[in-house]
This record gives sequence, structure tokens and C-alpha cells, in this order.
Amino acid sequence: MSITQKLQALNISLPAVATPAAAYVMYVRTGNTLYVSGHIAKKDGKPWVGQLGRDMTTEQGREAARGVAIDLMATLNAACEGDLSRVKRIVKLVSLVNSTADFTEHHLVTNGASELLAEVFGDAGKHARSAFGVAQLPLGSCVEIEMVAELS
Repeated sequence: MSITQKLQALNISLPAVATPAAAYVMYVRTGNTLYVSGHIAKKDGKPWVGQLGRDMTTEQGREAARGVAIDLMATLNAACEGDLSRVKRIVKLVSLVNSTADFTEHHLVTNGASELLAEVFGDAGKHARSAFGVAQLPLGSCVEIEMVAELS
């Protein structure tokens, strides 16, 4: 099954690529390595504002991280000129979770993105990863994730 077919089977339509909110570009390619800038969680097209451990549950965070993965795939698709079969490997994710000091389930929140990428790309979607708790994120977003991928 192709990547496009997997996305269709999961009822996922890739959105338009986000535009930078500050002085950066959405991705940079050097050789076969693609660095995708951090994408924040959105709900109904607006930043998904919240803090894990205060006003959001781990499950809501997982849902937000899954949504970020969809946005990351949209940017990845643009970088691949519409051909996601050019993705050889999702190399690494770095996940930032807006959380209280006593919240300890950052890894479970980030699974929302990691599990979707593995489902879509198979073994090529399994990646190295870091998940951090932070005091705040741009625009009050609950989750921000950046990605490194290898392209053919």
C-alpha cells in the first residue's frame, strides 16, 4: 500500500503547509537530510492552547501531537514535491510539551506523533526521539514538534 493509500485509509487529508510565524523557513534540505522546523499543535486552525498537567490530559496531548504529525507530513510532502515515497526514513523527532513542573508523561503525549508516523511510513517511520517538558511554547500552544528525515 502506498503512503497516499495509507493516508486515505486513515482518513487523513494533508493540510496546506503552514507559513512561518517568525524569521525562519519551514524546512531546509542539505544533501539527503531534511530538517523540518517545529510545528505547533492546532485545533480548528488556531493554536491549540493549553498546558499538560493543568488544563489538558495526556490523551488530549496525544491527540494534539498526532495533529502536529499530520502538519509535519504536509510540510514533508511539500519538500518532496508531492511524492512522499521519497521519504527513506523519519530519522528523529524533537517534541516540546507545554507542561506543569510535576507532569511526567511527555513521552506518552509524543507517542501520538510517533505512532502515526510508524503507521503511515512503516519501519521507515520509526525514529529516534526526544520529548521535553517546557514552561511555555509559542502562542501558548500545548505541543511543538520538529522533525529530521532522510530523502531519496
